Amino acid sequence: MAAEDEGRTEQPSEYKLEKARKEGRVAKSQEISGALVLLLCVVTIVFLSKWLFSEIITIFKFYFTQCATYDIRNPAFLPAFFDVFIKCVLPLGLISAVAAIAGNIIQTRGFIFSLKPIEPKFSKIVPKFGEYFKKTIFSAKGLFNIAKSFGKVAVICFVGYLYIRKDLFVLIDIIDNGNVAGALGQVAKMAAQILITVAVIFLAISIPDYFIQRHDFMEEMKMTKQEVKEEYKEMEGDPEVKSKLQQMQRQLLSQNIRKAVAESDVVVTNPTHFAVALKYDTAVAESPVLNAKGEDNMAQTIKRLARENDIPIVENRPVARELYTNVEVGDIIPDKYFSILAVIYSHLEKFKNKK
Repeated sequence: MAAEDEGRTEQPSEYKLEKARKEGRVAKSQEISGALVLLLCVVTIVFLSKWLFSEIITIFKFYFTQCATYDIRNPAFLPAFFDVFIKCVLPLGLISAVAAIAGNIIQTRGFIFSLKPIEPKFSKIVPKFGEYFKKTIFSAKGLFNIAKSFGKVAVICFVGYLYIRKDLFVLIDIIDNGNVAGALGQVAKMAAQILITVAVIFLAISIPDYFIQRHDFMEEMKMTKQEVKEEYKEMEGDPEVKSKLQQMQRQLLSQNIRKAVAESDVVVTNPTHFAVALKYDTAVAESPVLNAKGEDNMAQTIKRLARENDIPIVENRPVARELYTNVEVGDIIPDKYFSILAVIYSHLEKFKNKK
């Protein structure tokens, strides 16, 4: 069912996405990790093929030469097997782990560690076959996953057919000549070519699959209008979030006020409760613009910044209150205040000339 059909019409908030990320729920495609693991493992096997082959031949020779002389159940034989087994498997295991982790980090834009997905839930003990089949088969997502599986099988069969058809007669000639080692080498070469080609194709297919999975995830994370309101209340009630928001607002306001006052021509006050900073730039507007305004503590801050930047301060109670109440920051001063502003700016010009 689409998100809009369930009433979830709002895009997920950053708070909800971050909360889901901490729980280990992010948009990712398993195809990318699988393709990387396959590709890097095959490349590793090809790169180490001679060494792996010699190690396997060595252990086979050891067992076949010793089995006729000693009891194969002798504990001395076990360390030899594990020594070769670990040496052969360890590189592949390390490469697989690195590839899987890299595939997930690339998609999630960072490392995520969460135990939430593996927490035991008693609600999942009782199998819900109807819900399972509905999600995995009788849904658009389920059908898409089934189509992907069939598509991958088709790719493997097609690539295998092309390479086998190309080298089949070469292989037959080698076998006819009785060259067993050559035949094994040719089969290994064909298998490596097939696997590398398939891995590259899978990796190319996984990229659009990631964007499809991301789209589905964002649809799943959509919110109802009620959820948006509840989340806002929750964030407002969270002391830590509220404190951070207030701190950011104070920093932003402080930076903007400082710059706005420094660029102003004059500050009009009432003189204790209100303060407005005006700027008149004929290149921008034909009338003065309200650059900054504040009440009580903010008004005192504006006056202090004006003194620090040598901006004239004019006390006019009605003008300061009217401009603070009726004009927003960045707006042009309305025409009805022109006469009094003309007087203020004329005094300001005289003040500058005297100075």
